[in-house]
Amino acid sequence: MSRFIVTASLFFLGGFSTMASAAEPGWSPVIVATGDYRAQIKSMPIEQRPYRPLHFYGNTVRRNHYRGNSVAMPRDVRTNATGMGRRP
Repeated sequence: MSRFIVTASLFFLGGFSTMASAAEPGWSPVIVATGDYRAQIKSMPIEQRPYRPLHFYGNTVRRNHYRGNSVAMPRDVRTNATGMGRRP
């Protein structure tokens, strides 16, 4: 019975975290934006800009806006680390 409760709780909570993160912007592998891409990012509100590696302030503001807390989750750290290795 307790295994069922734990499984149901994880399923229930997992569904809400997926729905909450669905509206979040994606990750951009570009650390230092230049040219038109920089102008495009600067014209957006900070909450709608894409997450970018090493942009701690902006990423924290976006996490706080979409998730209600500013602490990075393990998936954020993993996505950030893999995003730094890709080229646009």
